[in-house]
Amino acid sequence: MKQLVIMQDQQAVTSSVVVAESFSKEHKNVLRDIESMKEDVLNFEQMFFETETPDSYGRPRKTFLMNRDGFMLLAMGFTGREALKFKQQYIEAFNNMERQIKQPDNMTLLLRSALAQQERLDTVESDVKYLKDHMRINGAQEQRINMNARGKIMKCLGGKDANAYKEIGKKAFSQFWRDFKAYFEIPRYGELPKKRFEEALQFIEEWSPDTALRMEIKEMNSQQHLRLAE
Repeated sequence: MKQLVIMQDQQAVTSSVVVAESFSKEHKNVLRDIESMKEDVLNFEQMFFETETPDSYGRPRKTFLMNRDGFMLLAMGFTGREALKFKQQYIEAFNNMERQIKQPDNMTLLLRSALAQQERLDTVESDVKYLKDHMRINGAQEQRINMNARGKIMKCLGGKDANAYKEIGKKAFSQFWRDFKAYFEIPRYGELPKKRFEEALQFIEEWSPDTALRMEIKEMNSQQHLRLAE
């Protein structure tokens, strides 16, 4: 005997052919019984689905697929001990198939597991990226930035012995650190992101006082040279 219940479009169904074989009926009579319910059953098309299956000669024959409700409606008219036995077998077959539909198969479980694993990896990668993007420079890098900055500012002032360094050195240092923090958008240079350390060194190398301060430095150092020449 063929399998009593199969899965079709995510639904447990049986066919008029299998019903006919199970209950020892002529298939044409089963079709007749189904057709006779069309006018009286309002939701007929939700329970019975017309299709075609090959007969013993391979020729297409009209067949109805039916879900549990359709089968129960059709089988109500089947009586006798044998009929009762097959009804019970069909009910159990429907139950088993519907349980299988509700339970995910191994492939589904594997896909779900793989998806969960990928989500965890994405989270870890995101956390690592966040740490890399927000990790601040270490003590040695802070010291190097400070030393490079001092050297650059002193050079712009004309050196440690220059009059500009003595008179407006604090002003030059203040302008540099103000420019540095504004460029990198940080409250203090120690908060510089580690990934921008090389950029910070390049900033120091390229920095110069603004025009007003450069003119002030030039004037003060010129006065110093004049005094030395007298």
